[in-house]
Amino acid sequence: MHLSRPQFVLVGRLIISAILLWVLMTRIGANWSEAIPDPTTGTIAWLIGAFALTFIGVVVSAVRWGAVLAALGQHPPFKRLLSLYLAGQFMGNVLPSTIGGDALRVSRLSRENGETPTTFASVVLERLTGWVVLPVITLTGLLVNPGLRELGRASAIAFATAAGTLLLLTVVLVLTARPGRGIESRLEHNEGWRRFTSAVRFGIQRLAHHPGATARILATGFAYQLILIAAALMAARALGLPAGVGPTALLAFVPAVLIAQVLPISISGLGVREGLFALFLHPLGVPRSQAIALGLLLYVLNLLVSLFGAPAFAIGQKTTAPAAA
Repeated sequence: MHLSRPQFVLVGRLIISAILLWVLMTRIGANWSEAIPDPTTGTIAWLIGAFALTFIGVVVSAVRWGAVLAALGQHPPFKRLLSLYLAGQFMGNVLPSTIGGDALRVSRLSRENGETPTTFASVVLERLTGWVVLPVITLTGLLVNPGLRELGRASAIAFATAAGTLLLLTVVLVLTARPGRGIESRLEHNEGWRRFTSAVRFGIQRLAHHPGATARILATGFAYQLILIAAALMAARALGLPAGVGPTALLAFVPAVLIAQVLPISISGLGVREGLFALFLHPLGVPRSQAIALGLLLYVLNLLVSLFGAPAFAIGQKTTAPAAA
């Protein structure tokens, strides 16, 4: 059977995920007893809290997307945006495929509003705000807790990830900041990197005239990432991680993990996320088995929340089938 290029990439990412997880699991060995906590009332309460915050994070993401759309002149109902966001989460996390959740959001909303360039730009800018916020949080965590800067390779990699991300963002902004005409037309006809840069330029030009909207988008972006860090803190408490893994440690290291796990290496960051948690948290006295368990727990929580998008995904499939036919 001949595989298309996207299908070949998907199979490759599945294989890499399996290899990374196998390598990490073999390092756990007989230490599962320390990685899996006792099902006490406290443990269950921490897990419920982490799950609730993970869901709230999705809601805040939809709020952020709505703020970007509003700045671009689009005002769809929030209920619809949340439904599309959940459907995208289901598509991207539960049904790994060659079509990501962001593409699903763009295709469905643009069919409804007839504004494909604007819709595409809104999703690109919504994601880009996360890349602005994450390195700032990591650098803040390293700044406020001097001890986190003395963890050798863990500190160096966290700092390099944040600094490298900011440098990359600066390059992107410099390349896309110059004014231009016909951007919406290029968004319609360009593909790949050119379409991405056109979307960024289009969004920046719109946001330049709405500084208040830009502030709201960034504030929502910070709120979303801090909610995810709070969920990670609750998950760490549920697993019984040492007290050294406190708020400032997670401020420094969780964003670095979130940045790295979106690299198109594995499926949903499997293996990458767990390996980085082991790297970052082991110098704080966390057994590697518990660090890997934290990464897997956060993945499972995200997966469970993504299941809420199954109805929206299925209904959308049914309503678009006649049009496709």
